[in-house]
Amino acid sequence: MKNLFLGLLILLSAAGACAQNDGYTRTYEVNHPNIPPSLDSVHLQVIGTNAYYQKVVKVDSNIRLSSIYTRTLEFMATKNFQQTYGYEQEGKLIFTTTQDLNENTEYNDSYDDDPEPYTVQFSIIIDMRNGRYRYTIRNVIFYLPTDNGNRKLSLYEIYQKETSGDSRRIMKDARKLKDSFEKYLVSLTGELYTEIEHKAPIYNSKF
Repeated sequence: MKNLFLGLLILLSAAGACAQNDGYTRTYEVNHPNIPPSLDSVHLQVIGTNAYYQKVVKVDSNIRLSSIYTRTLEFMATKNFQQTYGYEQEGKLIFTTTQDLNENTEYNDSYDDDPEPYTVQFSIIIDMRNGRYRYTIRNVIFYLPTDNGNRKLSLYEIYQKETSGDSRRIMKDARKLKDSFEKYLVSLTGELYTEIEHKAPIYNSKF
């Protein structure tokens, strides 16, 4: 009985420690095929007026920095990313991209809802070591179509609108946009992991 009590006390202490956080971190998790659950998330971090996503990902310990570097280059080339910096000895790659996305992720010909397109620009930094890498997604800018052209909003501005509490409608719209972008990031970072691990599924039901 005493051991059970001590065990519960240790668990509660660990939970309390995990709850402490000086910054803001949001974890968004969805079910995604072929991605280990621990990798199926993106973390938004806000420090001051800087909003970005960052995560350290562990891969097979036998995968060396040079392999991570080469496989990342090959993967990004297929995803419309432009390389702006790369130095293998340093273990760093930097890419930028512009992606046309859709807030209504369930849209297709069988749905009555209209698509809600938007454009997003961002950069991604990949820092590599043997057996692991870290991605940082920053400089995120959204372009939302309006009657008078595109409205430009940074990720931090979207975060402010989502957490302002001024208007439920504004908060809902901001959350919907950020959720859409984060779903895209979950897919992108998950596919990057699969490419680096070279564990793509052999069987594809959509063949």
